[in-house]
Parts: sequence; C-alpha cells; structure tokens
Amino acid sequence: MSRTDPLVIFTPSGKRGTFPTGTRVLDAARQLGVDLDSVCGGRGICSKCQVAPSFGDFSKHGITSSPGALSEWNSVEERYKSIRGMIDGRRLGCQALIEGDVVIDVPPESQVHKQVVRKSADTRDIVLDPATRLYYVEVDAPDMHEPSGDLERLSKALAEQWDLPGTTCDLRIMQQLQPALRKGDWKVTVAVYQGNGPDEARIVHVWPGYYEGTLYGVAIDLGSTTIAAHLCDLRTGKVLASSGIMNPQIRFGEDLMSRVSYSMMNPGGAVEMTKAVRTALQALINTVAEEAAIDPALIFEAVFVANPVMHHLLLGIDPVELGQAPFALATSDSMSLLATELDLDVHPSARVYILPCIAGHVGADAAAVALSEAPHRSEDLVLIVDVGTNAEILLGNTQKVLACSSPTGPAFEGAQISSGQRAAPGAIERVEIDKVTKEPRFRVIGSDKWSDEDGFMAEAGTITGICGSGIIEAIAEMRMAGLVDPGGLIGSAAQTGTERCVANGRTHEYVLFEGDGTSPRITVTNGDIRAIQLAKAALYAGARLLMDQMGVDEVDRVVLAGAFGAHISPMHAMVLGMIPDCDVEKVTSAGNAAGTGARIALLNVSARREVEANVRKIVKVETAVEPRFQEHFVAASNIPHATEPYTKLRKIAPLPDVSFNTNGEDGGRRRRRRG
Repeated sequence: MSRTDPLVIFTPSGKRGTFPTGTRVLDAARQLGVDLDSVCGGRGICSKCQVAPSFGDFSKHGITSSPGALSEWNSVEERYKSIRGMIDGRRLGCQALIEGDVVIDVPPESQVHKQVVRKSADTRDIVLDPATRLYYVEVDAPDMHEPSGDLERLSKALAEQWDLPGTTCDLRIMQQLQPALRKGDWKVTVAVYQGNGPDEARIVHVWPGYYEGTLYGVAIDLGSTTIAAHLCDLRTGKVLASSGIMNPQIRFGEDLMSRVSYSMMNPGGAVEMTKAVRTALQALINTVAEEAAIDPALIFEAVFVANPVMHHLLLGIDPVELGQAPFALATSDSMSLLATELDLDVHPSARVYILPCIAGHVGADAAAVALSEAPHRSEDLVLIVDVGTNAEILLGNTQKVLACSSPTGPAFEGAQISSGQRAAPGAIERVEIDKVTKEPRFRVIGSDKWSDEDGFMAEAGTITGICGSGIIEAIAEMRMAGLVDPGGLIGSAAQTGTERCVANGRTHEYVLFEGDGTSPRITVTNGDIRAIQLAKAALYAGARLLMDQMGVDEVDRVVLAGAFGAHISPMHAMVLGMIPDCDVEKVTSAGNAAGTGARIALLNVSARREVEANVRKIVKVETAVEPRFQEHFVAASNIPHATEPYTKLRKIAPLPDVSFNTNGEDGGRRRRRRG
C-alpha cells in the first residue's frame, strides 16, 4: 500500500499498518492480528470492540493523531451509549472508520485474551508493624465538675491505656465522635495512624463499642507497562487478593521517554496521562476489594512504588525535567499524602506512602527492590536486575551499593516482536529446539503440556502469539541449535539444515508454529532478534558499567527480579548475554521484588525509615552520560557477547561456532573463532 494511506498503530500490542481511508477499525485490527473482541459480527450490538483513540503528536511513531483521524460519532454509537453507557472518548471499532494517521488503544476489557499480569505476591515473612492500628478504649463520661471535651477525654484515654500521647484528628472525626461515644456507652474502637513517626498519632476512624473487623491496606507497584496491586490485612499481614492491569499510559508511548516527549509536545499531555493512570488505579483497587469481598472504604493505607516518570505522573507533576540533563526530580524524598489528593476513592482519611526515589532515572521501585533484596547486607557481591521496560540495576554488598537504570524498551514484554504479545492465555512462554533435528517444542500460558505431547491442542486451545519469556527462550535455543549466529543472523535452510528456516526478504525467519487455520503462523524473524539484541545489550551495558565502577569483572551471584525476570530461564538469559557470565546455580529469581518491597513498607512502618536511610547511601551511576555505556552496548549486541568469553556458560551450554550471511544458500556459513 502507498504511504498516502493512513498509518494505524494499535497499543498495547504495538502492531501497525497502513489502510485505505474508510477502513473500519475492527477490520484493521483483524488484519493485523490485534486482540480486539467482537461477538456480534460488527453490527454495533455487543460493544465488545470498544477502543480508545489517542490524539496528539507521537514523535516515536512519527505521526500526529488528530480527532479527524476517525469518522464522526454515529447514531449506532450514540444509541449504544445512551442505553448501556460507554466511557467518554471510547469508540466502537465496528463503527469508527479510519480517516487519517491514528494511535488506537485496545483496553483490557476489549481483548479476547485477557492480560495475565504476572506480578503475584511472594510468601515473604514480614515483621508486622503497620502504621495504622486499632485501639479499643474506655472513655470517661462527661462531668460538669471537671469540664472537658469528648476529644480531650478520648486522647487522655489513649495516652493512659495505650501510651499514645498527643493524638489528634481532623474535623470529620470530630463530627463522628460524639454519636459514637454515646452509642458505645463511652467505649469505642479507634483506628490510629502513626506513619510519620511516634510523635504523630492521628485518629482516622471511630467505631462505637468493640469493632471486630479489620483494616486493610494496598501495596501498588506502578510500572511503565503493568500495574500490580496486593490487598493486605493490616492486622495479620495476609495478602487477601492480588491483581494487575496494563498501564493505560501505553497509548501515549510504550517507553518512558516517549511519554515525556508526549508531555512536551502536547499541551495538557501530562494532565491527560495522570488522569488515565489514576482512573486505572481506582479500577484496580476496586478489583482487589471485590475479589476479597471487602468494602473499599475499609482501605486505610496505600503504598506506591514507581520509576521517576511514573512517580511524577501519579503525583500530577509534569515529567519534562526528567527528559533532559541533569534529570532533576521534583522531590526524591518519600511522601505521605491523603489518598484523596490522588483521587483515590477509599477511606476518606486513608493515607498514601510513596517510597523515596534514588535519583532522576532510578526511582522508588528500585528503592523497593533494595528494601526487599537488601544488597547492603550481602557479604558476597550481588547483581540485582529488575527486568522491565525500564530496567533498574543494583550491584553491591556490605561495603557499597551502586544503582543505575537502563532503557531496555518494551521488547521483553512481547512488543516490537512480529508475533509478539503480552503474557496471556495462548501465548508461547517456553521453547526448546532439538540440536540435531532443529525441531521445536513449546508450552503456552494456560497449559501444562508441551506441544509434542498428546492432547496439547485440546488443552491449549488457540495459540495466539509469543510473549517475552517465550521470545527469549526461542532466540537462545536458536543460538544453541546453530540456527542463529553471534551477530544475530538467521541462516537459510541450506545453511542450517532445516526447512523451518525460510526466506523473508533479504533475511530469513524460523517457523516456530505453522498455524492450523485457527491459530496463526508464528515465526521468529531477524527483526525480532534485532529488537531483543538492542534490549539485552542495554541491560548488559548498564550492569557492566556498575561492575566498572566497582572495579570487578565478575559477580558472585545474580538476582532476576520483576514480572518478566521471574519467568525467564537463567541459562537462556545468559546464552543471550542479558546478564554477565556467572555460575547458573548462582542466578536466582526474586519474583516481583518491587511489589514485595511495597508490601514490606505497607506492613512495617520501621521499614520506611530503613529505606529512607538506605537510599541516601546508594551511589547512582547515570548511564545517559557515561562514555563507556555505548562501548559496552555495542559489544553486548552480539549473542552472547563480542568479547566476553562466557566460559562458565559454555561449560553447560556449548554454542556452535557459526556465521551466516545473506548472499546465498551455500557459501554463507563459515567458521568463527569467537562469539
């Protein structure tokens, strides 16, 4: 098609294509393999195909998306909205026609294969010392001979019976106090918040008599791509519900700098992104409350961790200063706010605690990882890598802790991959390739069977694509099977000895799954490999910079953190060269360490003081201005590396010494000395 045709970009999948003017959004989505639901056959009845167009300048995509990019609101959409309701700004994909370049977000509820946000809570033992507690007190009745207010007598009772001197409250509590005291016959249960130290004790709720219920808090890991929430019982520490959603800001840019750019180029862009994420947070809180069958009004606390850009957008602060040197934060300190200041509809007096940031590109999420994994207490040298769209990296021991961030981009999340998708049922997540026959076998999310086992298709259902962990394993397996050379080129059928390697323009692709009429054909292309090479090179270069600063060439152990890091094989990560060479048994997963750090801060008020003190001691390394970053990046683009021998890895996973070119079927394979 000519580029005079409009360009359509779908998020969060990142899939794009040009289509003739007048093409229905639903038809464009189907042609691109975008996961957009429709039950009624596009007749405007089921509303499953709702989409959210985004307007503004998208420098990353090189387009401007304007309201005129879609056809005008029509009578079918108006009828549906008037009868059943529809979120403002949403369109029906079966009704909206493409008229110009446009960015279109497919919200989670419109996706056939709902997102699996794999940021579950681990079973970490946490010393329970919450900031908000319940206290049952018996208050003196009023006495005309000793005149005093009800609040003063309640404060006196708390001081005498619970050693809580100087308690205060706001006007809302004073309005509730007298009826509660009299209904409870001068016996009440109060919730008291002491999140800012022992000198502040603030009454946030009062119940008449003895309250037999509990208090709840929510720990939230606000990531660039996904948001995870863990609802906890503040009296027992138990995680009652966990859930996650895609960050709706993806439609403004898949990576952080794209969102900063959106804010720079679109007046009101930061406000728009703040509103989007706060709305999503409320929906997520409502989801975990519903799952646990509790009233959101009983949520008295929330703790947030986030990278600096997400941190600022959550707070309603324009992140423009984070997009240019010297990358100044509005504040790096921890914050304690009212939940209402963030538009959160929970308990009216609920408090929000936001962990401190380490520096302009290393945020509260990295601080939470440091709290969870405690590198400052490690006797051996530990490298902690929180793998995500923006990777946070910590290196240290009891002597010193260094930190940096590295812009890996969304490829690890399945974006920018030809058959890529987010982690959802039907996505390939595990891959093995026979070194002799070059035949693959794989597993998909939602099934425990491998593809070569009986009953696989019946259990797996439709195979929809390949997610981040799947593409990592696929490329690493291809490298070990001699299908990919150290430079990232896929060989031809003649060069590799398998008909699964087929021509794709001037390069080749490997057919992982042929398709069956219901499920699409899934391949790994040279473009896919290049996207992963760029992401993993950025990750390795960040880690190598920290090692340079520490004056070491090896680390004792590696911890992979984050939703993605928790699901990748250490050996495959090392084959790719994502992490430095290390004994594979010394590479472990910490799960969602940032989320665990958020839970620790929620359930233990002393941990907040600890993390506030520790972040001041962490030494920040700024990759954006380090001259050796580019040098490390280029060398790390090879698989696994251009110069590092990876001797420990090769003991367990020998890598074929091959090289391919694109000049023909024969003569394109030669011996190499290193790779």
